[in-house]
Amino acid sequence: AMMAIIGMFFQDGLTGSAWGDWANYTASPLRAFENELGVQAPLGFWDPAGFTADGDVYSFKRRRSVEIKHGRICMLATMGYITPEITGKFGGYLSPSEKLAFADIPNGLAALGKVPFLGWIQIAGYMGFTEIQARYDADINERNEPGNMGWKPPLLSGGDPETRTRRLNAEIANGRLAMMAIIGMFFQDGLTGSAWGDWANYTASPLRAFENELGVQAPLGFWDPAGFTADGDVYSFKRRRSVEIKHGRICMLATMGYITPEITGKFGGYLSPSEKLAFADIPNGLAALGKVPFLGWIQIAGYMGFTEIQARYDADINERNEPGNMGWKPPLLSGGDPETRTRRLNAEIANGRLAMMAIIGMFFQDGLTGSAWGDWANYTASPLRAFENELGVQAPLGFWDPAGFTADGDVYSFKRRRSVEIKHGRICMLATMGYITPEITGKFGGYLSPSEKLAFADIPNGLAALGKVPFLGWIQIAGYAGFTEIQARYDADINERNEPGNMGWKPPLLSTSDPETRTRRLNAEIANGRLAMMAIIGMFFQDGLTGSAWGDWANYTASPLRAFESELGVQAPVGFWDPAGFTADGSTENFARRRQTELKHGRVSMLATMGYITPEITGKLPGYLSPSAGLKFADVPNGLAAISKVPAAGWAQIVAYGAFCELSQDQSKGTPAAAGDFGFKVLTSSDPAEKTKKLAAEIANGRLAMMAIIGMFFQDGLTGSAWGDWANYTDSPLRAFENELGVQAPLGFWD
Repeated sequence: AMMAIIGMFFQDGLTGSAWGDWANYTASPLRAFENELGVQAPLGFWDPAGFTADGDVYSFKRRRSVEIKHGRICMLATMGYITPEITGKFGGYLSPSEKLAFADIPNGLAALGKVPFLGWIQIAGYMGFTEIQARYDADINERNEPGNMGWKPPLLSGGDPETRTRRLNAEIANGRLAMMAIIGMFFQDGLTGSAWGDWANYTASPLRAFENELGVQAPLGFWDPAGFTADGDVYSFKRRRSVEIKHGRICMLATMGYITPEITGKFGGYLSPSEKLAFADIPNGLAALGKVPFLGWIQIAGYMGFTEIQARYDADINERNEPGNMGWKPPLLSGGDPETRTRRLNAEIANGRLAMMAIIGMFFQDGLTGSAWGDWANYTASPLRAFENELGVQAPLGFWDPAGFTADGDVYSFKRRRSVEIKHGRICMLATMGYITPEITGKFGGYLSPSEKLAFADIPNGLAALGKVPFLGWIQIAGYAGFTEIQARYDADINERNEPGNMGWKPPLLSTSDPETRTRRLNAEIANGRLAMMAIIGMFFQDGLTGSAWGDWANYTASPLRAFESELGVQAPVGFWDPAGFTADGSTENFARRRQTELKHGRVSMLATMGYITPEITGKLPGYLSPSAGLKFADVPNGLAAISKVPAAGWAQIVAYGAFCELSQDQSKGTPAAAGDFGFKVLTSSDPAEKTKKLAAEIANGRLAMMAIIGMFFQDGLTGSAWGDWANYTDSPLRAFENELGVQAPLGFWD
């Protein structure tokens, strides 16, 4: 805050505003460089170290020249690390006189010790030749263009100034990325002997001190990208963990505070009788801040102070040696079984982290639209509106850009990315078919390379083929890719034809004279390309793991998933199915915990589903639900509308019963209740096979009920009835087809 307020004073004194609108800095020396190459969104011109504060143009160009050269070297170095890992090394000798083969040179820093003295002379000589040939500093003193070494590389030069500028900008950006990448590779390589930095090699890392702490959870494990724990200070770690847990608890309450009034409604009566302020007068979300009376803020601050003082500030780490332990035992987190307690505390941390993300999202949405739910209709001036009718915007997601690439509304950048997406999609469609076709139709006869006696039949399918392609084959592949780009005039699809992906020829299945048909086909191409990008990555992953793109399950003999394939709930035709990878760690304890949760959710959902259906068929109970409130069973509507009718004492009973069910059973590891057996024998049988069948049926029915109740909620929310009376859908586009041929009882129009 001291830094912030000094900065605000400084900005305010210069511009009359603490936010320091850049438009007010008309005489700033930094203005000289804001249109230079390398000034890119979202940062714009960024010089936190102040190298350009003096406005010296020559020094700026000198530094830019050095940056570009370093970036070029780092791009080559980064590719030099990666390429031998993928394509293998050259055959033959690096130094015949010293009998030093290319295969003898290790990848990475270890190669430095293998290069012979004459090799270093050659490297230094080539660097000197490059500088002398281009005349040292001639790029800034004569050509007045940093990085221009006097020759025109095909992919950077171009007749169109705009295209050339964009390519040079891309070179700078890629060079900056490569400088970061190569430093990271050097660091990993120096620590572990490998640029890929296997964590198993970091035996002495100070981060090892924290890898078994609470909050270290799959799939990331111990994750500290900001390096807060790099010094290995245990006290600082616990201090931060304590703060994290407290923030998570507040955010869980805040998130529920946003959601609950939307679902259950607000309390009756007055929040402040003296000010005649009813609970119903308080809006949901950020707008409530302006409604809370001064004494309310005093109460909030007082309660926070009481909580900290009562628990003795920092006693959780200084006395109890357990971050977040405030000295009392909440029923759902405490427990006699250490393993159960640890699992619950881990869940609290994970839920708190999720809530911190959720509440920030709600604040952001609420601030933008006045509602935490952020209705898209309120974003009338959003730059994303510019792209919502583009190709590739398809149901059910519509225009979807979670990474915010289009947040600046830059149409050219959107088209550039769309062009790249379409090209990648086309390559991936070919690659996916290239995996599949030889498996179905077989391979070509004859030779791929007669000179090397390499037959098509000798080429394995998938990644293993990379090691079989001869050097001239790679040259042909690179040559064809270059020919395709040059023939279509690189970026002409967006600069000349104004249609991303239009390479200047008309494939029979995509071109047509009918604009509507053409749009539909191009949309299909984008969708198929996206699917193919996902498919080929999956094939690479499977192939790398099992040696086959089809990933035959029989090859996964050591897979941790084998531990669960005979469990209850594994049923035909899917078998053991875990697409989210929850069981990838092979933890039987975590599996049992999730199965226990699944059983409970399934049972609750079966009851809820029947609770929706039964009153519709059999009618409601006679008499009163609440005699004191004069509330009859007949007055309670079916479905979601019933939530607002249940009196407060009713909610208390529901919560108490749920707590009783949880607390009345010992659910620690290995107990019957941990496996879903709560002591009443509805599904049991003396025949083990029959009992297993019944329990498997319970799981299957519970899964069905979970889907059913969500569907009922959705229907009920849309139409006011869990059955979703068709008469309520007056504006549905499906109405257009309800009188067509083929619409017959009992289903009517069915899609």
